[in-house]
Amino acid sequence: MDMFDRTRRLIGAEALERLRKARVIIFGLGGVGGSAAEALVRAGVGRLTFVDADCVDATNLNRQIVATQDTVGMPKAEAMRARALAIFPEAQIEAVRAFYDAHTADRFDLRAYDYVADAIDSVSAKLLLIERATAAGTPIISAMGAGNKLDPSRFRVADIYATSICPLARVMRRELKKRGIARLKTVYSDEEPLPPQDGERSPASISFVPPAAGLVLAGAIVRDLIGAAAP
Repeated sequence: MDMFDRTRRLIGAEALERLRKARVIIFGLGGVGGSAAEALVRAGVGRLTFVDADCVDATNLNRQIVATQDTVGMPKAEAMRARALAIFPEAQIEAVRAFYDAHTADRFDLRAYDYVADAIDSVSAKLLLIERATAAGTPIISAMGAGNKLDPSRFRVADIYATSICPLARVMRRELKKRGIARLKTVYSDEEPLPPQDGERSPASISFVPPAAGLVLAGAIVRDLIGAAAP
């Protein structure tokens, strides 16, 4: 038996081979993106690019799978690559330390990928990435807000125009409509955001919510790559 024995038993050898040959790029390796990245590695996706400009910080330890006491201070992309290769050494994994914006977008030929995962926090960067992926004809899935939430069971996959409650999704619907983008696969939560207990404006988070969104996101990508119908 090998590390993918149980996966093969679930989806079959042909689908597992499609995952091994698939090329996926993940933008943002925080609480959502990091867990999505690891889930894709463990599912058998064989060619991955990790993109993040940040370094692991002590405040990441409560929710980000890439964050350990040993990785604090390391670039997230490099730390995620090392973690992924420790799981699946045969994978081809590129780490890019960059923030996706108008200055860096041309570095990434999105046509070269089978799927784009958007786990970026910045609205302007998300919009640019979605525009570029749409123009390239490459499937993209975009994570909406995971902060200020407490119920991991409320995440679901839906088109952006079918979302509700999520403040980020509301902004994205408006901006995508202005840009003429008629559809976008998303992961969003219909849980009402909770007010942070200390009154801070930055989003609050807990260990089990952003990773749940990342797992839902990875699951949607895998099902699309192997042509499986969503339940």
